[in-house]
Amino acid sequence: MLGASVWSIIFKFSFQFFKLVLIASIISCPFAFYAMSKWLDNFSYKTEVSWSVYLGGTCIALLVALGTVGYHAVKAALNDPVKALRYE
Repeated sequence: MLGASVWSIIFKFSFQFFKLVLIASIISCPFAFYAMSKWLDNFSYKTEVSWSVYLGGTCIALLVALGTVGYHAVKAALNDPVKALRYE
């Protein structure tokens, strides 16, 4: 068998997007936390937003990204390259 296995292709694509989503979350969570705390200070009934909300949002974003990229990686890995080259 020549070429990479399906699992290695999925892992490589997914890991690249995993890193990007994680970096974006690390950058955006402190800004979102600060903006939400300032916005919530203006209400008469005070409430606090915990870090678990941002951690949950990050986990959901990672799952969506990994699911989407994983689906397309499997679809691309299982495609027959001869069919793609036939139209070139």
